[in-house]
Amino acid sequence: MKLKDFAHLLKISVTEGAEKALFNNGDLMARCTKAEAYRHYGRSNVDRWVQEGLIQITNKNFDRIKLEQIAASSNRITYLPVADR
Repeated sequence: MKLKDFAHLLKISVTEGAEKALFNNGDLMARCTKAEAYRHYGRSNVDRWVQEGLIQITNKNFDRIKLEQIAASSNRITYLPVADR
């Protein structure tokens, strides 16, 4: 395993561990508002994910874990080459 790969795995582990600890302590809610999602992931990304059906909004909230999974994955269904934009 290369050092770069190890550093990436370590970063993911630390982030997920911190989020799990905050969630278990009650400092991090399981759901987030649309405004929080826009602030954290960007309005265009969140709107695109909703439009593509990757995530649904229920009771004016998003599932925080699902948002994290979508943000971490390669999810550009509607990707257009630079020449076509």
